[in-house]
Amino acid sequence: MDINESLTAAEVVAAEVAGGGRICMTCSFQAEDMVVLDLVRKAHPSVDVLFLETGYHFAETYEYRDRMTAEWGLRLINLTAATTVEEHEREYGKQNRTNPTGCCGIRKVEPLFRGLANYDVWFTGLRREQSPTRAGLKKVETHKLPDGRSLAKVSPVADWTNQQVWRYLKEHSIAPHPLYDKGYTSIGCEPCTLIPLDPNNPRSGRWAGAGKLECGIHTFSEKQ
Repeated sequence: MDINESLTAAEVVAAEVAGGGRICMTCSFQAEDMVVLDLVRKAHPSVDVLFLETGYHFAETYEYRDRMTAEWGLRLINLTAATTVEEHEREYGKQNRTNPTGCCGIRKVEPLFRGLANYDVWFTGLRREQSPTRAGLKKVETHKLPDGRSLAKVSPVADWTNQQVWRYLKEHSIAPHPLYDKGYTSIGCEPCTLIPLDPNNPRSGRWAGAGKLECGIHTFSEKQ
């Protein structure tokens, strides 16, 4: 068994921070991201927090992002696409409706991989129970980016349940994203996010009817 799998989330974070290198975390400001961000910022206060600024987020997401950035003194870096929303829609129309995978590729995947080129360690809030595509997730993986560089992709709460995530937020007095109170369980871009259609599948409100499980930022890199 990989030794990392036997470590607690805090121990995984401590080990990766102690290993040195340039560290970042991608954060959508959802519940599990806030858990990992809290752990990482305590171990490495100057961590760069990468937010994928697609131009399509809920107003509540922007408000919560800005509030938590101020409260926690985060080093927030907004990663943006090469084109504005207006330019994008002028060329492709409402691509988030007609071709969500193409839209994610332009507004999420390309900006993220461009941003990750500056780092050696990439923290995420991914969990195995979130989706079938994440069931085999390890706490520490080596990923190769499109430019040929490799980095450590670290998911400290990979083995956590949803109940553990919410217990941590409560125990550490971390106010969650306000859209959870309205019934949302997985929060992405506003045009592509609904209250879940299947109460047993928290991500069933994402890209509803499009046969899509991932935006691509966690599937386009090559796991080694």
